[in-house]
Amino acid sequence: MRKLILMLGLIASSLTLSAQEQQGEKLMLTLEQALEIALSENPTIKVADQEIEIKRYAKQGTYSALYPKIDATATYQRVIAKQTMSMDFGGQTQTIKVGSDNSFNGGVSAAMPIINAQLWKSLKVSALDVELSVEKARSSRIDMVEQVTNAYYGVLLAKESHALFQRVYDNAVENNKIVKKKYDVGSVSEYDMITSNVSVQNALPNVIEAEYTVVLTLWQLKALLGIDLEKNIDVVGSLMDYEGLMNVGYDLSQLNLDNNSTLKQLDIQQEMLEKAVEITKMANVPSLSINAAYLYTALGNDGKFFKKSAWNPYSYAGLQLNIPIFAGNSRRAATREARLNLSNLQLQRENAERQLRVGIVQYLNNMQSSVKKYYASAATVGQAQRGYDISVKRYEVGRGTLVDIDNSQVALTQAELSRNQSIFNFLTAKVSLDKVLGNYEFENR
Repeated sequence: MRKLILMLGLIASSLTLSAQEQQGEKLMLTLEQALEIALSENPTIKVADQEIEIKRYAKQGTYSALYPKIDATATYQRVIAKQTMSMDFGGQTQTIKVGSDNSFNGGVSAAMPIINAQLWKSLKVSALDVELSVEKARSSRIDMVEQVTNAYYGVLLAKESHALFQRVYDNAVENNKIVKKKYDVGSVSEYDMITSNVSVQNALPNVIEAEYTVVLTLWQLKALLGIDLEKNIDVVGSLMDYEGLMNVGYDLSQLNLDNNSTLKQLDIQQEMLEKAVEITKMANVPSLSINAAYLYTALGNDGKFFKKSAWNPYSYAGLQLNIPIFAGNSRRAATREARLNLSNLQLQRENAERQLRVGIVQYLNNMQSSVKKYYASAATVGQAQRGYDISVKRYEVGRGTLVDIDNSQVALTQAELSRNQSIFNFLTAKVSLDKVLGNYEFENR
């Protein structure tokens, strides 16, 4: 029953892969191509780019306060009940109604600031806000590079593991054929035949699981790339192609955080808060503005309102000086609040820098540890392969046992898995280190 279930699972997996192949030609991707697609198609990157445009429009809106503000205005009133006035004439009180049935006021007014220190400072904050959005977009790209690169390496690791377990299964099948031939001629016991059959059955689940892992990692990569999840893709190369990177040395004293996006964002935010402190202080500085208007007024009863003689223009121009005196200590409180926010951000930046430096040391240690494990396991792979070949030959000539073959196969499998995992761990640690350092090779793409 167990064998039947495993075979059905293998058939279902094969049908899944066949269906994917029928959906179209397989798209083979290098790491560079995968990154280019992700940086142009992923929704997260598009949102970050749109956020920059939003901040730029907001900056334009702030700068527009420096230009004259011109408005056209018009008001119309229909008097329902006129005002009544009572006047004393020679001891007699007379009552009269004043006003017109219709009144109109319309024209053009303009105003423009001449001296407004608080406004000028806020313009610098708007410029920094755009700069912060640009840096956030860069951070999104760095994060995307890290995620896509790790996903790409994950696919390579899954494919290496699948190939390894497939090879283990194929070896078990070949050994089973040898045992069966010997069993048929009576040179081995039934126990050896049963043991060989069990070895084949035990190897099959690993193949199926590894195959599903390959499919899953490819789906995760497609999701990051922002392409159709039904698209049939695959990656180029193997983990061994990156073996040369493990020979590159890293000097901790030569690594710095000058390009770290988190610290850059905190630096921009700190500068914005410094400007905010200055803005609160500028609330105590007098401001001067100019205003002017050209208007028409018209008063008249029905029948006279639309006559040309009823319309009278008037205009004015002037300066308005505003001198802040007292606002209930609100300006002083705002200044203190801004200074506290600035102090808190400075502490946050200090703590963030410490954590990032700890992260650098951690990633370097992981990389060095992975290199050592790689060379140890790489040396073991050659010996384990030799041991496996010898155990098979010994069994063929009747001087070894199936236990020897199984033990040597397990040793070889563990050595190869350890070697592949060491390369993968090194690469992911390097990607994390590059993210912390702000290394971004696709900045201009």
